[in-house]
Amino acid sequence: MVDITWHGQACFKIKGRTASAVCDPYESDFTGLKPLKLEADIVCVTHNHQDHNNTGAVKTEDGQEPFVISGPGEFEKLGVNIVGVASFHDNSQGAERGKNTIYNITCDEVNIVHLGDLGQTKLSQEQVEQLSSCDVLLIPTGGTFTIEGKDAPDIIAQIEPKIVIPMHHKIEGLKFTLDPVEKFLSAMGKEKKEPQNKLSVSRERLPEELEVVLLEKQ
Repeated sequence: MVDITWHGQACFKIKGRTASAVCDPYESDFTGLKPLKLEADIVCVTHNHQDHNNTGAVKTEDGQEPFVISGPGEFEKLGVNIVGVASFHDNSQGAERGKNTIYNITCDEVNIVHLGDLGQTKLSQEQVEQLSSCDVLLIPTGGTFTIEGKDAPDIIAQIEPKIVIPMHHKIEGLKFTLDPVEKFLSAMGKEKKEPQNKLSVSRERLPEELEVVLLEKQ
């Protein structure tokens, strides 16, 4: 069983049986959100912006520095396999906001894809092939710095996940002006449901049809 919790902006913790990973921890002063203090064995940084790269907010259970991944490549740590896929922070081949790394994280046989600050409104064929095993997709939906909610359905159709969790959208306290999650839900033809504290998922419990899950900021 894998537990996925959302800590605001693009920050998630993925906890499996043998290890845990945090993606995109943010700086409190930069975002306006409360300071992070998380425990994990691995930290994945999608790009070097202050709302995504605060690795100092994460320590291992025994207070050590976690294993940090900050770019494309193939990695393995404590039974967790991670593939970093090169992508762009904008729709102009990185000319506006630079590069971004998508992470395909395999934990306890569940494949979780974190898109980071994806700005491409369409993935390349090579990117799609590297993400083809996706079970749970963590996708930005707030626009301004990433794809917008209306772009998300096309990306989702390319990747074909079982579960989608929106991120990087408007929440209370955030200093940035982002679209609310309702814009994404409308584009997906979904009603807003009560957010969950966490998503607990296993290979055997994946849904047959696509589910959109809202997580409450922890």
